[in-house]
Amino acid sequence: VQLQACGGGLVQAGGSLRLSCAASGRTVSSYYMGWFRQAPGKERQFVAGFDRSGGTTYYSESVKGRFTISRDNAKNTVYLQMNSLKPEDTAVYYCAAGQFAYDDWGQGTLVTVSS
Repeated sequence: VQLQACGGGLVQAGGSLRLSCAASGRTVSSYYMGWFRQAPGKERQFVAGFDRSGGTTYYSESVKGRFTISRDNAKNTVYLQMNSLKPEDTAVYYCAAGQFAYDDWGQGTLVTVSS
């Protein structure tokens, strides 16, 4: 599966952004789909994701209540709506997919939140 993420940018604290991740090469309606991020000097961390059925979502504690993951199976696309952004949300955001684990990764999109 090829993944193309976009939607990053520079935003002030308290603002919003929506990331998109378009999948190609295979229908991902029955795949795990998720978002991860990596801040400078830190390890990559899980942000949000769907289980394989698409019926259950998971969030890290740091974004719960502010970020929302959604998917449009007709467009083979997953979104991450990010509200109430904080400077500590600054990172490169990656989308990932897989049938049994997150095996396929997109190229990342940079989100910068200024204080």
